[in-house]
Amino acid sequence: MNEIQFQLRPIRAKEAPKTAIVARGKLPRIAEVVALSIGFDDLIRRGLAKDYSHLARLGCISKERIGQIMRLVWLAPDIQQEILTLPRTPRGKYPVSEAELRQVASMLLRDQQRAAWAHLTTTRDGTCSQERASGSHSNAW
Repeated sequence: MNEIQFQLRPIRAKEAPKTAIVARGKLPRIAEVVALSIGFDDLIRRGLAKDYSHLARLGCISKERIGQIMRLVWLAPDIQQEILTLPRTPRGKYPVSEAELRQVASMLLRDQQRAAWAHLTTTRDGTCSQERASGSHSNAW
């Protein structure tokens, strides 16, 4: 029989494990949904889920909702990266809604997507939320 010997020693102050500083606040909802779409796409690509219907059953959500989420995979990679690195906010709210983001993702050309995203993110002064409240949607981009 082999013996393993070891000696426990106290942790010195300088060797104390550094605790991760957790940023306060919540990730914006659009960052969570974009991450979810990328994860779902990975499940399908690796064969762990057959199709959107299978994902819907696994996640206990409707096929329509899966379709909405998966539409965000078609965003330009630089827009996805920007969204995934958005800072935390007190309530997880961000001036750009998921519905507006899906409109951007539905554009076929990435240059159009970038222009639309730039338009949405530069109108953070409340214009987007005012348009949503009034029900008028302009596709000026």
